[in-house]
Amino acid sequence: MADFFILIKDWVIALGEKHEVDPLLLGCLYLVSKVCFVIFIGLLIKNLRAKRAIMMPLLLAAVSFSIPYLYLVIAGRNIPVWVYVFIVLMFMYGGYSIWKKVKLI
Repeated sequence: MADFFILIKDWVIALGEKHEVDPLLLGCLYLVSKVCFVIFIGLLIKNLRAKRAIMMPLLLAAVSFSIPYLYLVIAGRNIPVWVYVFIVLMFMYGGYSIWKKVKLI
């Protein structure tokens, strides 16, 4: 089992070097951004229920959601086209999903 984790770690590090992206930084950005995203969505829902302005929490939620992907797009080199297509589709689905959830409230 330990050999499997070493193999995965080596593969991720090699992939990061190939595309000039720091895998540890990308992973940290991903985790922190998701925590911030959940917090800002919570503030958005709280403001919606209180009938206060929602633009700032919505903007901050969108920015926090996109930080790791923006890092990948800006810092990455030789990224396959399918990764860019996947990122765009993920943003579209994420926007639609948030809109549906907020619309229910």
